[in-house]
Amino acid sequence: MIVRGTTAKIANQCLFAIPESVSEWKQLLKDHSSTPGVGLYILDADFRCVAINQTLAQINGIPAEAHLGRTIRELLGDFAEVLEPYLERVKETGLAVLNREISVVLPTKNQPGHWIEHYLPIKDQNGKVTHIGSVVLEITAQKQVEESLRGVSENLKDQKKRALVMTEVGRLLEAKWNARQIFPRVSAHLRRVLRQEYAALSLLDEKSGQLIRQSIDFPLRKAGRAGNVSAPKDPSSKALQERTPLILDKKDLQAFQTDITDHLLTEGLQSLCCVPLLRPKGPLGVLVLGSTRVDAFKSDDLALLNQVAAQLAIAFENEATAHDLERLRSQLAQEKEYLEGGAHAPVHFGGIIGNSLALQKVLNQVAIVADSNATVLLLGETGTGKGLIARALHHASKRKDKPFVTLNCAAIPTGLLESELFGHEKGAFTGAVQQKVGRMESAEKGTLFLDEIGEISRELQPKLLRVLQDHEFERLGGTRTIKVDLRLIAATNRDLAKSVAEKQFRSDLFYRLNVFPIRIPPLRERREDIPVLVRHFVKKFAARMERAIETIPRETMDALNNWDWPGNVRELENFIERSVILSEGRALRVPLAELRAHPGFGDSSLEKTEREHIIQILRKSRGIISGPKGAARYLGLKRTTLQSKMDRLGITRRDYSGPSSE
Repeated sequence: MIVRGTTAKIANQCLFAIPESVSEWKQLLKDHSSTPGVGLYILDADFRCVAINQTLAQINGIPAEAHLGRTIRELLGDFAEVLEPYLERVKETGLAVLNREISVVLPTKNQPGHWIEHYLPIKDQNGKVTHIGSVVLEITAQKQVEESLRGVSENLKDQKKRALVMTEVGRLLEAKWNARQIFPRVSAHLRRVLRQEYAALSLLDEKSGQLIRQSIDFPLRKAGRAGNVSAPKDPSSKALQERTPLILDKKDLQAFQTDITDHLLTEGLQSLCCVPLLRPKGPLGVLVLGSTRVDAFKSDDLALLNQVAAQLAIAFENEATAHDLERLRSQLAQEKEYLEGGAHAPVHFGGIIGNSLALQKVLNQVAIVADSNATVLLLGETGTGKGLIARALHHASKRKDKPFVTLNCAAIPTGLLESELFGHEKGAFTGAVQQKVGRMESAEKGTLFLDEIGEISRELQPKLLRVLQDHEFERLGGTRTIKVDLRLIAATNRDLAKSVAEKQFRSDLFYRLNVFPIRIPPLRERREDIPVLVRHFVKKFAARMERAIETIPRETMDALNNWDWPGNVRELENFIERSVILSEGRALRVPLAELRAHPGFGDSSLEKTEREHIIQILRKSRGIISGPKGAARYLGLKRTTLQSKMDRLGITRRDYSGPSSE
């Protein structure tokens, strides 16, 4: 587009002899207050109008004084969405944005206008952009001449715009199933081509047979809302009954004489379009658009509206299907729970078994904090199930579909822990032959579980604190700051408050970790769960070993119930596994003499039993510790944990290098 004459002259004055201050711009506006075809205005950093010349005020159809102090969004409505990206760019970069051709229907106009716009930064003495000056060149007349020669081209452009609207609506509905909440955004897309002031979405209630309004987009509403339930003979109900779109004028609306049509007429609507939402199973609802313009909707508009209605219908059908599946899933779960023990069956929460009040209190805390991103600190003795609680927190959170990454801080040498957590760059240390991504990055958008957090060195604690505070870190040997979005769950069996007092643990890190502490009770504080756990482990190991254990003698259960289980659930699990191995008949055989003889903690006979059991499993695995056929996998332990136990119990290769027990 070539602009000549006075318009081009004023544009050159602004663009090549750029005013540097607000006062110079205001003088420019004063000098060219009414210059034909040249609009000038100044915005502050919040995009509020500071000054405007009469030419641009007339173009906008709003008095000049009514512009002052108002944002462009308040003045221009949806049109502001076109301008704001350019203004943001000028504000952020301090660079001018030139020659932006804009064509749009202003809220105060009925015909499209056309302009070439330039946006220029106005900076203070420090170089900061405090205002934005704009030169608006009116080219509507030239455009009208050009457009008079484009009949077919304009039609293609309109079809392209409608296709874009359909694409955007499709993306919205694909991204979110809750079509009720995003309906105003669907309406906003339609408004770009249909310019409706009113849009409503109603769905058919299967029980009552009535159309009930689900969402409405009516920003210029004057009076209160009409009822949400459509009358049997109003336009929406008629379109649904006839299963065909209806285009109605003011006279048609007056003939219905219902509360809703009377309300729409009172609001000044003169045109209405009702499009039914249809699916093979039957009609689902109605999409309604209204306008204050006469004959606002044409038969050509129905092609677009029918497509939008079809997309909405599919979205609601998918939502209903998802709800049905969830209901059936819940029903099946309830039936399974009933068959497995009814109302007194144990609670299963991510592999957590038990129905004691102490455990329920923990699970209630899990349910409370799961949906938040708060850091959780799990406190409890060894073997209480801190890892299971951490996994339950993750699966109950909004991050459940993202990674759950675990790291045992005590299982990795201090010198390697930083690399394991944060990763390292190639050449960061001897042996670092390639870049390594740490657990932090692996947990992006998900959850990082740091077990035995109390074992982390004081040198590493500030780096972890930085992640919790600023969500950023650098890889070992690197300089690039990496942003991370994760939820941290930490666990420890140590008294961190005591460690803080003894200067072994940073107080600021402790307070960051201690946002939502959950204490997991030891097994001796929830003895009512012991029978449930015993039955569970008996079934688990009997199935694995193909044993048919059908009963647990009362004497056995009483003895297990009365034991303090210093190793908690993990100790109970290992003890039951050994008992299943020893059981040759249909009743569980437990070495009760060991429990009776040594009821205290740190029992040497129990250690002897554990030692013999590990040796037997090592013989069975032919000395293989790790891997799919290794003893660690069979025992349900990590390789490092098993090796630690072997060192503590004095188990050497000589003890299990004999022939397999099988």
